[in-house]
Amino acid sequence: MSFRNFILRAWFSQRERSIDRFRRHPAETQMRMFRRLLRRGGDTEFGERYDLRHVHTVEQFQSRVETFDYEHFKPYIDRMREGVRDVSWPGRVTLFARSSGTTSDRSKYIPVTRESLWRNHTLGMRDVATVYAANYPQSRVLEGKTLTLGGSCVREGGNLVGDLSALLIHETSFWSGWFRAPRIETAIIPDFDAKCAAICRECTGERITAFAGVPSWNLALMRRVLEYTGKRNLLEVWPDLEMFAHGGVEFTPYRRTFEELIPSAGMHYMETYNASEGFFALADDPTRDDMLLMLDYGTFFEFRHGSEIVPLEGVECGKVYAVLITSNNGLWRYEIGDTVEFTSTNPCRIRFAGRTRQYINVFGEELIVDNAERALAETCRKTGAVVSEYTVAPCYMSLRERGAHEWLVEFDREPESPEAFAAALDEELRAVNSDYDAKRRTTLERQRVIRLERGCFLAWMRARGKNKVPRLMNDRRVIEDVKAFAGIKTENSR
Repeated sequence: MSFRNFILRAWFSQRERSIDRFRRHPAETQMRMFRRLLRRGGDTEFGERYDLRHVHTVEQFQSRVETFDYEHFKPYIDRMREGVRDVSWPGRVTLFARSSGTTSDRSKYIPVTRESLWRNHTLGMRDVATVYAANYPQSRVLEGKTLTLGGSCVREGGNLVGDLSALLIHETSFWSGWFRAPRIETAIIPDFDAKCAAICRECTGERITAFAGVPSWNLALMRRVLEYTGKRNLLEVWPDLEMFAHGGVEFTPYRRTFEELIPSAGMHYMETYNASEGFFALADDPTRDDMLLMLDYGTFFEFRHGSEIVPLEGVECGKVYAVLITSNNGLWRYEIGDTVEFTSTNPCRIRFAGRTRQYINVFGEELIVDNAERALAETCRKTGAVVSEYTVAPCYMSLRERGAHEWLVEFDREPESPEAFAAALDEELRAVNSDYDAKRRTTLERQRVIRLERGCFLAWMRARGKNKVPRLMNDRRVIEDVKAFAGIKTENSR
């Protein structure tokens, strides 16, 4: 074992004990975060407006402070961007994670304070290594580097603005270069093709033991690596490769393709939940398909089910909740737009269930992303297909025709029979969602599946400045835009 490996594992051992404490004492940990946030935010403009210095209980907090979405919290963020100090967090904020979101073309600027940079996002990345080292004590992943495919960032006045990944790479470069590839100059190249080419030149000779990021973009990079090297799979390029820490989108549609790219029983895939608003969860148990909610990163969680909002101790397993955070990035009672389902409350484990605005309920079917992902995974298992990307939208009813759902699907491996694929998908959707099944008996036809050429969704994301494909939309704006981009004429979407 190298000296670096020895030192890191000693730190990881200490950190693992801290993680175990909040596993066993979730409510106490959250109350500690709650009180710390009130202390830090009490003397800000936001704190004075809501008199946070005199808030002592969660009930008082909920009665005094309303909930916010981005548009309602935006005036505070605008003042931070203008350089005003002590707006909703002590000091001046100079880092902003910019995102177009998944349901709007308008840019969102999420503040990233220095405290959230280190006590949330960076600690989350270190905990990925902590948990991995605990699960695989014989691993040699720490003896190599993690290939990180970051975004880009720019200076806007006195602020640094861009993708969260680029902000983290830029601000932690003095130490992360020991563990991460490529070099910062390469990692933040704005043009994706130029970045991939530079990574191929720079990193194919490095000892890469892990990589991290969004599956779709990493898949595009890994294909470029194979083209550049002429190798058959990634193990011929990086024989010590053993871990992929992924997040941002559901991994199930990509798993089979990655297993073909990396044909190794020793390759491990680890899900993380790291959004612009914070690092929230990671998969700590490789035998499970859920994630541990990380409770000591400076975030106080609340969860909304319908009109009811509860703190952590009020959640129930099996319910789907919208997530609200009060956090050391200066967001207060902020609904981030994601939904989760609790699989355990002791310890607190979740599954990502989708976006609050990504669903289809035009006909009363209440189809959510989690339904679609589970149905699609089982359909692929039955038919041998591999789906890399997809989006779904309603086809509206007319006087003479029933409604339907339209699926745009990009395959990595096409099914032998498109008809059998569509039939199996319909069967699985009906199995996972009783409301959908009921509407299929009355108002809904079987879904329509339209195949897109490989790479079409990636090209669309690049053209639109997005890093995710919206999965389910309650209207046809996204699907019509993708079809127009792909040159597909809409004949009858009603």
